[in-house]
Amino acid sequence: MAGPAAEGKKLSRSFSWLAVLGILLVLAGLVGLVYTGVATLTSMLLFGWLLLIGGLVGLLHAIQSRGTSFFWLGVVVAALNIAAGVVVIRHPQGSAEALTMFAALLFLTGGVFRLVGSVVVRGPQFGWTLLQGAFGLLIGLLVLFDWPHSSLYVLGTFFSLALLFDGLGLIAFGVGGRSIVGLMSDQMAAEEKLDAPAAGKASEGHQKRSNN
Repeated sequence: MAGPAAEGKKLSRSFSWLAVLGILLVLAGLVGLVYTGVATLTSMLLFGWLLLIGGLVGLLHAIQSRGTSFFWLGVVVAALNIAAGVVVIRHPQGSAEALTMFAALLFLTGGVFRLVGSVVVRGPQFGWTLLQGAFGLLIGLLVLFDWPHSSLYVLGTFFSLALLFDGLGLIAFGVGGRSIVGLMSDQMAAEEKLDAPAAGKASEGHQKRSNN
């Protein structure tokens, strides 16, 4: 039974590392909520580098598939990603202003559609849908009225909240998984203790029959 015990310890260590990663994400999210301006610039630079690297990878993939109908489409998409990544990296503040405006318009349109849909349909989730629509409309208006100053903290706040909730989820998953592995290990150890006397009695009986 050394194999299952070793696997249990390995799983327990893996869940512990997940919990540690979750703690780091929570700390990064809390720091980002305090320094929203830095979090905004960091998220924009990260977004720009992701676009740039994704564009380069897409360009290599398009070159490998040259001679097919995918080639030119892949080249165009990769070129757009590379260009967008370069622009975001070179002008993170202007890119943050543009994305903040886009986010505000998304909140506005989503809130209006939810409000109108909830009033027209009046389904079983009428109150919840109405509340969601009003909340989205309010956030969109607040961000839009404070633009472009809102671009200094809106994206950083969203980015930090995402890190915070992802970290909390990893902590819960790691702690819960470690607890489950511990319970299974304890159960297997208890079964081994119960099976040991029975196995000993069986071997003694077999030895007596052999002597007779």
